[in-house]
Amino acid sequence: MLKVGLTGGIGAGKSEVSRLLVEHGAVLIDADRIAREVVAPGTPGLAAVVDAFGADVLTPDGSLDRPKLGSLVFADPDKLAALNAIVHPLVGARSRQLEQEAAPDAVVVHDVPLLAENGLAPLYDLVVVVDAPPRTQLDRLVRLRGMTEEDARARMAAQATRDQRLEIADIVIDNDVPLDDLRRRVRDVWADLEGRAHRPPERSEQVQE
Repeated sequence: MLKVGLTGGIGAGKSEVSRLLVEHGAVLIDADRIAREVVAPGTPGLAAVVDAFGADVLTPDGSLDRPKLGSLVFADPDKLAALNAIVHPLVGARSRQLEQEAAPDAVVVHDVPLLAENGLAPLYDLVVVVDAPPRTQLDRLVRLRGMTEEDARARMAAQATRDQRLEIADIVIDNDVPLDDLRRRVRDVWADLEGRAHRPPERSEQVQE
């Protein structure tokens, strides 16, 4: 099994890269999706969030109002840290469970938005960073996701810098390119990952005669 950490700044297009990797055969463990699951109605995770931030972060049907919570935490580092302290251990436990269920020769891609921020690179055999310039991230967040420029800049500022992400990268995928170029790059990266996953393990010691 090859354990790959996939990360990138908000608006860099990491989700598109993860989708393309799945098309090639990767087993995807999506931290964002799991993060939603662990705070679903009736879960201990949601109860802990309400204890920390109050019932105002709930919608009328009792589910988490993610936009409201996001507007609170992404503008306040202390509140963001408090939320992460609740959610991250739950996400980590579920991610490990899913990883254990994968085939022994699988390429398991952990899609982790805050991989750099939380110092998680050592957990993986290698780290793939999806990269785009900040101006491109900002444009996508405002134009495609409908964020205000202020909200988009706050969310970008709450994450690691571009340089900090690139420092931990074993492989960089430039996503400030046309989709056809991105597809070709992901195909090449997949060939590399699959080769690593099926490579026989190296013997660390020689057998003594």
